[in-house]
Amino acid sequence: MTRSDLLALTPGTLASLANRGLVKRAEKDLAAGSGPVVTTGDDGTVRGTFPDGTETVLPPGRGLDAADCTCAAAGMCRHRIALVLAYQSGAPEQAPAAQEPLVDWSPGEFDDDALAAALGRTSLTAAHRVRARGYTARVHRPATDDPAPRVELPTCTVRFPVPHALGYALTDAAAALRGEVITLAVWAFRAADAERATEVSVGGRTSTPTAAAGEALREAVALADELLLDGVPQAGPVFAGSLRRAARALTATSRHWPAGAVADLREQLDAYTARATRYTPERLAELLAELHARHRAAGHDPAGVLGTAEAPVTPLRRVRLVALGCRIGGTARDRTAETYFAHADAGIALVLRTRWDLTEDQCPTGHDLSRRRLLGSPLHALATANVVSEHTARAADRTVTLSRGRIAATSITPVGSAWTELPQALLVRDTAAHLRAAGERPPRLIRPRVAADAVRVIMVDAVEGIGYDPAAQRLEAVLRDPAGNGVHLHAEYNPLCPGGLDALAAALADDGIRAVSGMLGRARGRAVLDPLAVLTAEGVTVPDLAPGAGDSTLGATARHRHDPITAALRTALTALADAAHQGLRHVTPTTRTALTDSADRLRRTGLNGAARLLDDLTRTLHDRGAHAAVPHWVTAHIHLTTSLDLHQEDG
Repeated sequence: MTRSDLLALTPGTLASLANRGLVKRAEKDLAAGSGPVVTTGDDGTVRGTFPDGTETVLPPGRGLDAADCTCAAAGMCRHRIALVLAYQSGAPEQAPAAQEPLVDWSPGEFDDDALAAALGRTSLTAAHRVRARGYTARVHRPATDDPAPRVELPTCTVRFPVPHALGYALTDAAAALRGEVITLAVWAFRAADAERATEVSVGGRTSTPTAAAGEALREAVALADELLLDGVPQAGPVFAGSLRRAARALTATSRHWPAGAVADLREQLDAYTARATRYTPERLAELLAELHARHRAAGHDPAGVLGTAEAPVTPLRRVRLVALGCRIGGTARDRTAETYFAHADAGIALVLRTRWDLTEDQCPTGHDLSRRRLLGSPLHALATANVVSEHTARAADRTVTLSRGRIAATSITPVGSAWTELPQALLVRDTAAHLRAAGERPPRLIRPRVAADAVRVIMVDAVEGIGYDPAAQRLEAVLRDPAGNGVHLHAEYNPLCPGGLDALAAALADDGIRAVSGMLGRARGRAVLDPLAVLTAEGVTVPDLAPGAGDSTLGATARHRHDPITAALRTALTALADAAHQGLRHVTPTTRTALTDSADRLRRTGLNGAARLLDDLTRTLHDRGAHAAVPHWVTAHIHLTTSLDLHQEDG
């Protein structure tokens, strides 16, 4: 009996199952003649006897972690790895099996009995509890350049590198959660196969939400209505405290996405009180509309709209992260750094968030912050490095935390060519095909609140039309990917990073440019990239951490044509935001006129449905009062926001 599962294990898969050190040690032992004597039984059991007397047994249908070995190692050992390598080298006639054409298979083929046999009843029971509450997942089926099917769960990723074998499934979750998350991944594939879908919600729909969960969401929506009626100037410390309690109650009942919206709403009020630039009426209005949108859509897809009912943070085992750059933000009172990482094994991007409080005499730029130390290294080194961590936790929103004490200096090394070795899910060579494969997504107001979801690395063959738009304070360029697609790069000026646009322009003009990382999306029907960093032959440039005063002369870009639809929608949303800021009970005559004028402008542009919604709002305000106008404001804002998003994406 030939063990096709053992023949399919590549060195990379073995390193993921154990670690690179064990694989290298096993390879060294084999090269030195210290490998095992291999025998194969009629039932497929592979046995190995080593020169030191150690005996290792690999029974069929079980993974390496369940193999038997007489050595003293507590877990995975070099003997098991060496036995696999020795078996592969001793079956040369079977070696091409690993290179056979793509195996189109689904882990959904495993039933619950197979899951229990391979992973244990305890893991199955724990997974049943999660499914009863509901969870979301994104399924990736086998592809030519990525043959291992995988599932993105809210707080970890599961891969199935060996066809039709559960025992070799890989996950970045901690060992104690391995069986549970593999079970959840198999169920996600089952649901995806049945629905012929890529993104699925599993379980939860037939279960009745707890009274506490329903009450927490209703309380949050009631607070949003109160703020919409009274306005921001009237909201004091007591109201901010109510928002804080509402966010905690939503988190406690696993309503993570509305909890995030409430937390952002409280931050907006704090920023207004502190007169910080983080506060904008438009952002406040969007958060109010988001809470209502999630409340309205919760019955259709509770896990997707409200957040998975899993633990908000999952510990991960040893992971390797590739830095993709950094984004600097902040106000007069603080600075923030968002450092983005590619988790190659999971095929996703993660973000590490850091915040520093400032004193009155401090005003650091991004370049000043680049010298501050995080995890034992300067920020500029961390933002351009390979990081190996043995103590990492990943949140449901794809933020990551790394323990300071468990990161040694040798764990942070220059990124080198790691960008070009990322999997297809993160490294884009054909932008048009990538965006088509992304498919349709739910409206932005009810999508999962996932950080770095759009972060990708774009391979670059050429750069065209580098120029600066002084009106928008924006650097623009067109990148050509290897497939010939144009990607429109737009980089806004950041006053906290005055040298950023100069450094970006210089990197884009470099003849040795290889790739650009950033947030990839669509605008006006075109691929658009908001850049984070640029990889050239000289290394990685992170514009937000670059030195300089921003005094270089940049060539002008072509003028953009006026878009009346975008202008009309944005004007209407501004009027709605002004009404929310003042409070519907305190709307000024000027804002009432702005709402009426916005409706007329929408009508002239052909957006009659949106115009009617604004008409309904102004008429209800006048005839029935502020309280009756709340649902009309919410409906109008949701409609206009979604219309603007669709228009900007599809052109």
